[in-house]
Amino acid sequence: MRCMTLAGALQRRGASISFISRKLPGYLHEMLKEKGMEYVALDACSAPFPADELAHASWLGASQTQDAIATVKASAGRIWDWLIVDHYALDSRWESMLCDVAKKLLVIDDIADRQHQCDVLLDQNLFSDMDRRYSGKVPANGRILLGPGYALLRDEFKNLHGQVSMRTGTGRRVLVFFGGADKEDCTGRAIEALKGIGDLEVDVVIGALHPFREQIEMECARHGYVCHVQTDRMAELMAIADLAIGAGGSASWERCCMGLPTVLVALADNQVDIAKALDEFGASIYVGTLKVADVSALRSVITELLRTQEKLAAMSEKAYSLVDGLGAERVCQVMEA
Repeated sequence: MRCMTLAGALQRRGASISFISRKLPGYLHEMLKEKGMEYVALDACSAPFPADELAHASWLGASQTQDAIATVKASAGRIWDWLIVDHYALDSRWESMLCDVAKKLLVIDDIADRQHQCDVLLDQNLFSDMDRRYSGKVPANGRILLGPGYALLRDEFKNLHGQVSMRTGTGRRVLVFFGGADKEDCTGRAIEALKGIGDLEVDVVIGALHPFREQIEMECARHGYVCHVQTDRMAELMAIADLAIGAGGSASWERCCMGLPTVLVALADNQVDIAKALDEFGASIYVGTLKVADVSALRSVITELLRTQEKLAAMSEKAYSLVDGLGAERVCQVMEA
């Protein structure tokens, strides 16, 4: 989705966009088609391949060499002005093999665990060691774009940013969103935690393919909560909420753009440092990983926050100060320079 956001901003500036991917879900393929963006599917790799030492190597479905060769072939002889790479299983070895099909290369990363051969590296996240994370991992002449000021958010967030009000601390409306997949059903855990906490208006957002969709819809109906499935009103829902309960991924920057205080749970290892940094900055409260953030822990934190008006108001101002929604425009300006 962050690639699609950047692609949309580039497209509005006159760029032609092509996505190359393996195993892209059908609904995303249709989304690209609707936006007038080309999609080229890489075939499944039938030949055996040795996994390299990268932590996420198994996610690629091929070796880096096999994938690079397939990507060059998919480019069909075209020379691109920019190649944008967003995959934890690709590093400088893959990037070097693609130098003949693109004039420049931009890497999107947020785990800083490998070498890159690129002209620009983008990490839109907030980390306590942000300025040191990519030391020695990017060429000396490469440009590094760091922090939520470069967050790739859809236009609706940028458009609403100047219209949202800072929360006064009187928390009655709660938004629950843990991403479209949420295979551990943290959504259900949050719903359970919210039961019996005062007179709340609750919006629950899930993806169309959420594995526990039926149970969540039933629970929402039972408790008078509103369940939104695959909604296109995310910015609006964040703008009107007083408090969010969610994961420490890219939705963190959407919530910040809307000045929305958040109770955070880290659903993956790469979300832990982001969640801790947001907690330290004062924009969110980090409850912990899946093992720690059980129903009892969530209920305790939510109850305390909703009764502490000054804390919610301060969190709202801190969150709002981090992200203005212009990140994609800033990245485009760097690419056009």
